Amino acid sequence: MYYRIIQTRNYWYALSAILFAVSIFFIAYWGIKPGIEFTGGSLLELQYTENRPNETDVKAKLADLNLGDIQVQNSGDKGVILKMKVITNDERVNIVNKLKELGAAEELSFEAIGPTIGQELLRKTIWALLIVIFAIIAYVAWSFRKVSLGPVKSWVYGVCAIIALVHDITIVVGFYVVLSHFLKIEVDSLFISALLTILGYSVNDTIVVYDRIRENLKRSSADTFEEVINESINQTITRSLNTGLCALFVLFIMFLFGGESIRYFALTLFVGIVAGTYSSMFVASPFLLIFQKIFKK
Repeated sequence: MYYRIIQTRNYWYALSAILFAVSIFFIAYWGIKPGIEFTGGSLLELQYTENRPNETDVKAKLADLNLGDIQVQNSGDKGVILKMKVITNDERVNIVNKLKELGAAEELSFEAIGPTIGQELLRKTIWALLIVIFAIIAYVAWSFRKVSLGPVKSWVYGVCAIIALVHDITIVVGFYVVLSHFLKIEVDSLFISALLTILGYSVNDTIVVYDRIRENLKRSSADTFEEVINESINQTITRSLNTGLCALFVLFIMFLFGGESIRYFALTLFVGIVAGTYSSMFVASPFLLIFQKIFKK
């Protein structure tokens, strides 16, 4: 079956624009809620022997300690994780004693991160993302240097790949902001790891299509650049869908049975791989034609 993907690209542009705009709206309206890894704070984990108390009971029990905003997150079958401001060792002891009044429990771990360390980690995270983006542009431009005499320059492939990455990351972040608003979850190091993984997956899928375009520019019988791109997408679409579906199946199992600690990590990757598979065919490749028209003008 031969799909006319490039010929219907305006529909895909409209869909991507809507998803991108909605994601930007949610990000701007609700904002990103960074976790204690970036803002500083304390994390305390307890494991109950029998029944685990609910969030309301935990907050009510700790209300008289004046700890400010406390986030309570379930862990496993009987575990509880508390995220709060930086506390002293005496305050930690008081918290544990209070929570033991709700049932027999054991303290599993305690971690305190100062605001200076959190800000340093945030800066390193931003630099890591920027370095990855510029490295991708440089790599793609170098790899496609032999097609610079073709319809578009080699660096255009890198720029279009980055446009697709920005599209994917924005949609994923927008989705996570919605989850954060309704489920009270925060951006943590696992989320950043998921974003970096999505960057790698998305650009890999895009490069597969671009590599086929490069080959077809040399040997295809297609008359126009538009036909070459459409032919290349059709030749790689089965491979992209099969790879994506295999990854999605694994992530779905992780989401169902992987436990509370990696559930949202798996869900973030799930959304990112869907967006990355879509963008490699319906965003990154059609955008080459936009640049071709710009250069013609």
